[in-house]
Amino acid sequence: MSGYGYQAPLGRQGLIRPRHGRLLGGVCVGLAHRFGMSPALMRVIFVATLFLIPGSQILVYPILWILMPSESSVWRPAAPRGY
Repeated sequence: MSGYGYQAPLGRQGLIRPRHGRLLGGVCVGLAHRFGMSPALMRVIFVATLFLIPGSQILVYPILWILMPSESSVWRPAAPRGY
């Protein structure tokens, strides 16, 4: 899994920041992939919550950025080679 112990539980749950499609840290894209949503819709929800609960996402986003492993740091078994 990830080299960092605190990121492993989120990585096992499918909360991973992908390398492609990021605008900032990849948190919204990772959440969208995990919950089967469009990244654009997740970003709209993110902005809407900023208006509904001011300041909440300013704290949550950096925390998730730290806790969610990057796709490049997640170990995946190699695909089997043909003989």
